[in-house]
Amino acid sequence: MPATTVYTVVLLATAAWLACQPLSEQARFIRHNSSNVHHLEVGKWWTLFTSGLVVDGFPVLLGVAAVAVALGLAEWRWGTARGLGTFLFGHVVATLFTEGAMWLMRLAHLPGALTRARDVGISYGLVATVACLLALAGARARRYGLSALAAALTVAWIVNHELADAGHLVALGLGVLASRSRWLRTAVPVAENR
Repeated sequence: MPATTVYTVVLLATAAWLACQPLSEQARFIRHNSSNVHHLEVGKWWTLFTSGLVVDGFPVLLGVAAVAVALGLAEWRWGTARGLGTFLFGHVVATLFTEGAMWLMRLAHLPGALTRARDVGISYGLVATVACLLALAGARARRYGLSALAAALTVAWIVNHELADAGHLVALGLGVLASRSRWLRTAVPVAENR
């Protein structure tokens, strides 16, 4: 599982480097790699990808382990291109949806439009990948697993009212949408790859 291995090593290396830096350098790195409205407007589209190099919002080792398991399972089940593609689809498209909402709020002069918000992390890709895995699993996992994930993410959004929480719900929907694609449904089962 080459993509999982490489991404896990990069996440760990980035986390180790950040841990060795003073708080001001950590804040600068995160600020410059946030995929927020300001960066996207000035042409820093690369932040759509570099924002996914930072584990944010929960303990680093827990986040890296969750990505290793989810992405590893997706890569094992569907192959490298499809597994990594699902993760990137969730990460990039959920980011574009959330930042697009902020951009529209700013255009409409609505309060709460955060154009320079801190927007980094692995969670959108992780949620989309897990949702896709659950949607393509057996009926029981699909029924109960997706329902439990949706309920947990909805409660988090209701309690916190954070942009990232709304993005997690978008990523959940994207994962389910990806599971409906012919690209994943026609993936060769693992047993036939051997």
